[in-house]
Amino acid sequence: MKKRHLILISFLLIYVSVIAYHQLKDVPEGVSYSGDMHSLAEEDVSFIYDLTYEQDGEEIYEHSIFDEVFSLIEEAEEFLIVDMFMINESSDESRDFPSLSADFSAKIKQQMEDNPDLNVIIITDHVNTTYRSHEAEHIDPLADLGAEVIYTDLTELRDPNLLYSGIWRMFFQWFGQSGTGWLPNALGSTSPDVTFRSYLKVMNLKANHRKAVISENSGMYLSANAHDASAYHSNIAFRVTGPILQDMIEVEKAVSAFSGGDDSLFPTNISASEDTSNEGPIQAQVVTEREIEHAIIDALDQAMEEDDVWIGMFYLSDRHIIEAIEQAADRGVNVRLILDPNENAFGQEKIGLPNIPVASELLNRDDNNIQIRWYNVNEEQYHSKMIYVRRGDESQVIGGSTNYTSRNLDDYNLENNLNFIAPNNSEFIEEVDDYFTRIWQNDDAEYTVDYDTYGDSLSSARYVLYFMQKTLRMTTY
Repeated sequence: MKKRHLILISFLLIYVSVIAYHQLKDVPEGVSYSGDMHSLAEEDVSFIYDLTYEQDGEEIYEHSIFDEVFSLIEEAEEFLIVDMFMINESSDESRDFPSLSADFSAKIKQQMEDNPDLNVIIITDHVNTTYRSHEAEHIDPLADLGAEVIYTDLTELRDPNLLYSGIWRMFFQWFGQSGTGWLPNALGSTSPDVTFRSYLKVMNLKANHRKAVISENSGMYLSANAHDASAYHSNIAFRVTGPILQDMIEVEKAVSAFSGGDDSLFPTNISASEDTSNEGPIQAQVVTEREIEHAIIDALDQAMEEDDVWIGMFYLSDRHIIEAIEQAADRGVNVRLILDPNENAFGQEKIGLPNIPVASELLNRDDNNIQIRWYNVNEEQYHSKMIYVRRGDESQVIGGSTNYTSRNLDDYNLENNLNFIAPNNSEFIEEVDDYFTRIWQNDDAEYTVDYDTYGDSLSSARYVLYFMQKTLRMTTY
């Protein structure tokens, strides 16, 4: 009996130690990055967005993000760096989607063939191989053409799934994931079968969630994936040029460094950095992982009475940001949120978590300083991730790949955002302001609906599930 007790105690000590270590360990060098502020001219910054909406009974796709991405790729002659979470056509939906992943891959292939000296680096997540169960159809062939393809080593990052990941690291990780798949693929019925070990891997609930495309001429951070079933989503993106490109390159080089890539392939002194003036009115900064949260909270903390905060977000559940929103409202800041109702994900019905309980909490106040509208989604998602804080004569805009969740902001996922500060009379801020005003006021279509459309669907059971998932971190948000 004593021997069994000793074995159990020893196991628990090792288990708790593994959990603690992978919660508290240092993140790899270059992760959780806050770059210098760079001065950019008006022409060096572009705000691009995709909107899907209904007008006169017809679904309208007002999309331009990937047109801009393809334009960037076509202009690349020296190097092209892509960091993209999803480049695949997996889906469980019966509807037809644009061949976005194949087109994205074909565009890179064509540019490599047209420019034999083009240095192409592709960083991605093993979600595209369903965690090593099969080849990535639209990625691996580019390696055969000479591209450096790097699959992110997620084991170097911290573990969000507290109870499970300790067990996985102690036992399951040693068996790997590759092999002949025999289980149905949860990403889509037409996708290749997967191994049981791949499902064990995915339950760690972390990813390289970045979305970036960079050349010697310009760089883009997006909220959009090159994924067929995501092609109809509403998204946002920014395109920049100038010295800030070197910071965008450095954060990708950091991922390569801990994932076994060839760091020597990354450019170190791009010509655009030398030719661009530093006298522009727009300040821009690269922020990743936890530094994104710091930038967002700082922007909210600086907002004072009668200032305006606009947030367009797919997932909102991070407690630090929720508290900063509430504190801003306490100071008399006007806060308007446009949220996805979280009731659809690639053809599968969801139950409104986390946004419905979070929205209910934010509106359970004595003042009217927080207002919420839901994006009027059909089968797609309002997948934008952006905050716009208008204060005095200048505004701050932060956007990119990042949902406002602990998983995205606490160094579990890899994420990338751009942080801008610009005069209110700049064309950039006017475009961002027009975007939010248009969809909030339903200027020419019904983009958003009243809070009550979804807000009254919060049940006690739903809230308890939300609380348990957040507490135990057994969730994608």
